Amino acid sequence: MPVVVVESPAKAKTINSYLGSDYTVLASYGHVRDLPSKDGSVDPEQGFAMEWEIATDSRKHVKAIADALKDDPVLILATDPDREGEAISWHLQEALTSRKAIKPGTPVSRVVFNAITKSAVTEAMKNPRQVDMELVEAYLARRALDYLVGFNLSPVLWRKLPGAKSAGRVQSVALRIITDREMEIEAFRGREYWSVRGVFETPRGQQFEARLTHLRGRKLDKHDLATAAEASLAVQAVHSRPLSITDVEAKPANRNPAPPFMTSTLQQEASRKYGMGARQTMSAAQRLYEAGHITYMRTDGIDMAPEAVHAARDAIKARFGAEYVPVDPRMYKNKAKNAQEAHECIRPTDMEKAPGDLRLSEDDQRKLYELIWKRTIASQMEAARLERTTVTIASADAQVELRATGQVMLFDGFLKVYEEGRDDTEDEESRRLPQMARGEALKPAARALSDDWAKLTGKSAPQSGMAEDAAAFLSGDGAVLGQQHFTQAPPRYTEATLVKRMEELGIGRPSTYASILDTIVARGYVRKEKNRLIPEDKGRLVTAFLVNYFGKYVEFDFTADLENQLDEVSAGARAYKSVLDAFWRDFSASLAETAELRITDVLEKINEVLEPHLFPPKPDGSDPRGCPSCGTGRLSMRTARSGGAFIGCANYPECRYTRPFGPPNPEAEDGTALGGDGKMLGVDPDTSLPVTLRDGRFGPYVQLGEATSEEPKPKRASLPKGWDVAAMDLPRALQLLNLPRLIGPHPEDGQPVEAAIGRYGPYVSYKAKDAAKPAYANLPEVDEVWTIGMNRAVEILAAKAAGRGGRGASAAAPLKELGEHPEHGGPIQVMSGRYGPYVKWDKINATLPKDLTPEALTLAEAVALIAEKAAKGGKGSKAVKAKTAKPKTAAKPKKAAAKPKAKPAAKKD
Repeated sequence: MPVVVVESPAKAKTINSYLGSDYTVLASYGHVRDLPSKDGSVDPEQGFAMEWEIATDSRKHVKAIADALKDDPVLILATDPDREGEAISWHLQEALTSRKAIKPGTPVSRVVFNAITKSAVTEAMKNPRQVDMELVEAYLARRALDYLVGFNLSPVLWRKLPGAKSAGRVQSVALRIITDREMEIEAFRGREYWSVRGVFETPRGQQFEARLTHLRGRKLDKHDLATAAEASLAVQAVHSRPLSITDVEAKPANRNPAPPFMTSTLQQEASRKYGMGARQTMSAAQRLYEAGHITYMRTDGIDMAPEAVHAARDAIKARFGAEYVPVDPRMYKNKAKNAQEAHECIRPTDMEKAPGDLRLSEDDQRKLYELIWKRTIASQMEAARLERTTVTIASADAQVELRATGQVMLFDGFLKVYEEGRDDTEDEESRRLPQMARGEALKPAARALSDDWAKLTGKSAPQSGMAEDAAAFLSGDGAVLGQQHFTQAPPRYTEATLVKRMEELGIGRPSTYASILDTIVARGYVRKEKNRLIPEDKGRLVTAFLVNYFGKYVEFDFTADLENQLDEVSAGARAYKSVLDAFWRDFSASLAETAELRITDVLEKINEVLEPHLFPPKPDGSDPRGCPSCGTGRLSMRTARSGGAFIGCANYPECRYTRPFGPPNPEAEDGTALGGDGKMLGVDPDTSLPVTLRDGRFGPYVQLGEATSEEPKPKRASLPKGWDVAAMDLPRALQLLNLPRLIGPHPEDGQPVEAAIGRYGPYVSYKAKDAAKPAYANLPEVDEVWTIGMNRAVEILAAKAAGRGGRGASAAAPLKELGEHPEHGGPIQVMSGRYGPYVKWDKINATLPKDLTPEALTLAEAVALIAEKAAKGGKGSKAVKAKTAKPKTAAKPKKAAAKPKAKPAAKKD
């Protein structure tokens, strides 16, 4: 039986049901090989030679395929129809050849299908081909570029900018887009302007709303009415003149449907309509594709196969009637630039299957299939026919002119099924106007009850008398309104608008958007808040560093041009090694220029770049960087040992003023909020010292007294995670400052048992008389620190001791297995320790930084932490140095073996 290989077991199951028992269908479970996470995996000095290794988890899958080929040496590679799918097929062929599962005479073919249906799979099997090496070379170029940037630029960040995680070829550009937008928002200054609108009544008693467009015979621009006084005069001008209709213009208009989905537009619409992130969208789409419900979901194509177009037209006619089917089929031109995305749009494989016809158990899949089906069907429906009406209203002396717009739906067309979401606000043309004729006199409505008017004013009906305040004012009879507005800062990006912007700039490709967004969020560079992407201070730091020292590589045009070059590689128009050579020549020179950079120079440069953000101008005109504590020092960005950044005074240690990285709290100077001398909570009755609530580099804390020459470090206590800063008062502050709390003497030896709150949360502690160090046990809740009794404390400590084990206890299970050390072998694991999670390899334990979670940790980051810990020395470092020594050094013990001097030699190492 020929062996057919696909990526996933779900896809394998579906295809196996179509091919039957004549074939063996196996899954590769994605990529089977990758570049090792170590220096030298791509060697520019050797023609960009790339060293590949089979992942630990993939070895069993490769073996299963190799074993199947022993029974029937015919291999059919049926991975996805794009660049990544082609690369997986190439890797499989290379891996199987290297282990001699594929011999010189073994038939190997490649088949592709855009939909997992019986007809598509059967037809693909009739048209086999060889692996497309142009697509593979495009993959190799991208993978090599991403490796060269990540493995060479990330260490520069680690050395020069403590706390930075990594940099990537495209992720850094996406981060810059988000950061630039945030800086635009911060630099924005709102401009006041006013508009004048009125509700008028026709002779037939019907009401409608109109907007003032001309005043004193001159057309008004958006910002011409700049003050309330000017708007008030305009309101009076409208109210004091008789008005009549001078023109009624009705124009027919057509509205055409949006094209069917490609990857980026699917992600955008799923975000707008359902709030689904890019990763969530693509995961649901992947499952729909593997189940045979939709075509392939990674595409830049918007064209549809002729048979699918006819099927859609038949479905429209059957469901909605012949009047909804256009005379000619709609054809959408594919705008894709590269060969990877030269296939169809994303559409249902069976147009007859409406959302209700499929029994989908997962909510995400139901929503996404409904979206895809409606968009596809709508794309082949008749246009919506509208009548757009514009009514012009003017005074006899032509001093005042108003305009009302509206539209009437004559035929709904595709809107019966689907309407595309929008990122901007709707226009005013959606409202319907009453019947009106030229020359008819109008008057302000005596009682304006329009829904639109209620939304505008916030009232069910206008009130009599002039109501002037910060938001709006009304005329004498309430029918003409002046409304205050302010120009708005550009909105923060959502996932949808960021994908749209990257697509406009030509940055990234369909298969990369979701992973780019995941990476910058996982690294802590960006956070999502109410579906908006907000750059964290860490992300600002990285962007500022890259813009100043590697500016070329985060420029939009440069990145887009590089994408186009890679597309040319896909098309066979450019050699991939020439692209790599041109990039590396300039990039390596930029790396060399940063070798002599000092951290202090980098920090001062970032201080300058981020000065508008970190040190905004003060209302009194004083130095924005002046220290509010000592009055003589200047503030600047500093870095902590933990890798974080904060703002501190240059007069340290004489002045210990600090505040969190970011703009200052505007209320800090008067002591009403955190910052500076903090917020006064009261006086400790035992010491008569003031208790203040402050904000430091590690978050909010309470402090007893002030720093003095006799007492340079007053007592402090950090607020536990989850405590509301606004709810802090004196009793709660004293609770924290009085920790640790003595629970009582231990019943076995009388030694004290205490409860406290540490870096990793609440705990109880106890040091037995014969113990070298105290024992600790975590508490589940913070409040238990003040309520726990002796019985429970002893029980928790005993349970912890039993869990940690002695000689006979089993080893604790790792939190995460990261794989083998890429250079020296041996498993690398993430373990749970007394002081938090840590990386374990050989005899080295490296604690994870506070801002890095075990789930987000990569093998490359773990290797870097291990190397850093080994370089610092300490427990296990000597053994590791001996293990990782160069061959020349390692050969000495062998030479000394005949003279029984191996031990001294090892000791010397």
